[in-house]
Amino acid sequence: MTIHTPITGLLDAAKIPYRRLPHAEPVFTIEAAAAQRGVVRQEMVKAILLREAAGQRRFVMACCLGDDRVDPKTVRAHLAGDWRRLTFAGDDEIRLVTTGVKGAVAPLALPPTIPVIFDQAIARCCNVNISSGDVMLGLELAAADLIRLSGAQLAAIASQDR
Repeated sequence: MTIHTPITGLLDAAKIPYRRLPHAEPVFTIEAAAAQRGVVRQEMVKAILLREAAGQRRFVMACCLGDDRVDPKTVRAHLAGDWRRLTFAGDDEIRLVTTGVKGAVAPLALPPTIPVIFDQAIARCCNVNISSGDVMLGLELAAADLIRLSGAQLAAIASQDR
């Protein structure tokens, strides 16, 4: 059975080549996904949904490579406008905003009001791995295609998690 998601639909519609990397079991972490897909963590893109801690409850999608951590303070500094302190979105917010579940979020097919910021290290990769929006399927595609299709801003928003 072939898994279809809003992410694969978007890639197909944009005629962006990608490789399907099915999982033998559901995965919810970078380590488990890399192992299931047979790829290195340094090519995995972690997509982190952040929200304002107070006020308008706006959201931003921040992404970094698998061995790094998103720094919410640095993300906030790169956002246009007056954003308050950022915190990690909860499971219910992730489902509501991305239609995915924690561990299967991708920086694509998001509502247009959500800014997307990628750590600049992603642009140095040839290919990257993202979630398809389904815990049973990963996707590999050119980093340049992912950046272009997501409309992401590039900035130094990560710190190393090693």
